[in-house]
Amino acid sequence: MAISLKSARELDLIRRSCALVSQVLEALSRKAVPGVTTAQLDAIASQMTEQASAQALFRGVPNPHGKAPFPSAICASCNDVLVHGIPDDRPLADGDILSVDFGVRMDGYCGDAATTLLIGQVSPESSRLVQLTKDALKLAVANCKPYRRWSEVAQMMASFVREAGCSIVEDFVGHGIGLTMHEDPRVPNFVDPKTDDFLLEPGLVLAIEPMVNAGSKKVKTLSDGWTVVTADSRLCAHFEHTVAITADGAEVLTAGTWFEF
Repeated sequence: MAISLKSARELDLIRRSCALVSQVLEALSRKAVPGVTTAQLDAIASQMTEQASAQALFRGVPNPHGKAPFPSAICASCNDVLVHGIPDDRPLADGDILSVDFGVRMDGYCGDAATTLLIGQVSPESSRLVQLTKDALKLAVANCKPYRRWSEVAQMMASFVREAGCSIVEDFVGHGIGLTMHEDPRVPNFVDPKTDDFLLEPGLVLAIEPMVNAGSKKVKTLSDGWTVVTADSRLCAHFEHTVAITADGAEVLTAGTWFEF
């Protein structure tokens, strides 16, 4: 692994990108109600990004399966869609849960975060799953102590989710972030023997993103080459923060009113 520790100057630049990400997610959190389409949410994110002279990180990303590049500023993943959902003109319905993943590059540095939103009145199962996933991210942040090994934090997250009767997704993981959206290290939400473990050193910037399924951990990719759904068609949720490791613990760079600690 080629892990890059960020300087104070670099952290300031990453904070700027993360502040915009937080502002956009806050705006989308307010707008995401029954009757609104994910295409309309994408248009809001695109406009805010352009007004800030930033770049939407996801738009134009090449498809790993040889399909068309990702077309939108946000990933909008509803109900049994885990990640990489493409915004469309279907109105959100009362009872949906919607994961919104968004990232930008500003002045050369990236920020990335995700939230899962409750649309109207949702079922107790949906509300519980979303809160569990959010709490898993809170648990990780609280335990990102300097010079602790990431595997210790990952084990806490996985145990927390499994004890609640749900599944941590293993096909997708978090990542380092800085000059590019995906940098070393790979940041799994479970203890993965195939992954080189790493120390949480001051200056390390991570995108930590637990993904939780109500049923099986298995997922599959649809024919568009992007949309990832749960294999058993049950609900899923996703939260993400860009986090900097400091001498005192973890600084949540994408913190905002869209995610209350």
